[in-house]
Amino acid sequence: MPLPLYLAWAHVRRRVLQSVLTVAGVAVGVGVLITALALTNGFIDELLESTLEATPHLQLRPWSDAATLPYDPEAAERLAAHPNVVAVAPFLATEGLIARRADASRGISGRQGYVQLLGVDLELQADVLALAELRSAADRVRDEGGLIVGGSLAASLGVLSGDEVLIQDVDGRRRTFDVADTFRVGNELIDGLVAFASIDDVRAHLRTDDAISGWHLRLDDPARAEAVGRELSDATGLRPTSWSSLYGGLVAQLDLQRAVIAVVVFLIVLVAAMGIANVLVLTVAEKTREIAVLRAMGASARQILATFTIEGLLLGAAGTLLGVALGVSAAAYLRVQPIPLPGDLYFITRLPMRISAFDVAWVSTLSLATAAVAAWIPARRAARTDPTRVLR
Repeated sequence: MPLPLYLAWAHVRRRVLQSVLTVAGVAVGVGVLITALALTNGFIDELLESTLEATPHLQLRPWSDAATLPYDPEAAERLAAHPNVVAVAPFLATEGLIARRADASRGISGRQGYVQLLGVDLELQADVLALAELRSAADRVRDEGGLIVGGSLAASLGVLSGDEVLIQDVDGRRRTFDVADTFRVGNELIDGLVAFASIDDVRAHLRTDDAISGWHLRLDDPARAEAVGRELSDATGLRPTSWSSLYGGLVAQLDLQRAVIAVVVFLIVLVAAMGIANVLVLTVAEKTREIAVLRAMGASARQILATFTIEGLLLGAAGTLLGVALGVSAAAYLRVQPIPLPGDLYFITRLPMRISAFDVAWVSTLSLATAAVAAWIPARRAARTDPTRVLR
């Protein structure tokens, strides 16, 4: 066994309690960081997945929001022929006020709000969106002039399935709809604003024949929405809007939240690394005479530097390995046995977890690098020990 490794291992074994506490400190920091990142990853995935339930991966519409297109089945076939397009559906969008009428006999007060009304072909739109209500309430929407309303919007209006609401657009056109169902995906930009109706009912409301606002598309890979949008825009002359551009602020906010959590929890690892430096400083102070004897017997400054650096790395590596095991085990357990959450407060009913191999790798590397830096400072001091001055 090389001399630096032998001496480093001897120092670790001699200070058992300090070594154990130092390793435990690093392990707790690494384990908590991995678990926190797994929770953040799971939450981001859950939120984006639920958002995409009610958001098309890509939409194509005229460059002017007020413009419309004539419905052209051949155009839909050309869009569907793109290798990355899975499903295509026309839509007709309008905006306006939505209100619940007051009923004094039942003690019901009137309420109103803002709505983005989307007229869709229920069958085609159900292939574009993973919203179960588009299928379950399709008959009531299509045959009875029903409306599928976002859960938060329905709650703000105080309406339930079967209640009647009035929609008035900016041009003063009015139409009543019966609430066929409500949906909730967890994104207030959708739950609090959007309502779906039959495209024929919206056309009747807007007093138009076969106009559409554009096309909703589902892709085989949502991450390629920007690139596919540019290709289809060049081919059709329509303006592409990807899901990521619609909710870019949300994605940026989630990434910022993830970065803040990583920085805050990393401070725990940094404090634990200072524990390694503390142990080595005490060791160097106590072993000054022994270091001088080793130098006098021919040990080089590089060997002394390597001895204390290896000691710090041994403590850091042991803590990192234990922390990775604890973090991965905790995240895996919470994935199999998730913590339940109240569904009336959160859009999810369990705590989501997703372990990322990249996160485990960079956390481990960062922990080892921090341990190496913490060990190098006292190791450098030990290597500079002057044997003649100490032994005199």
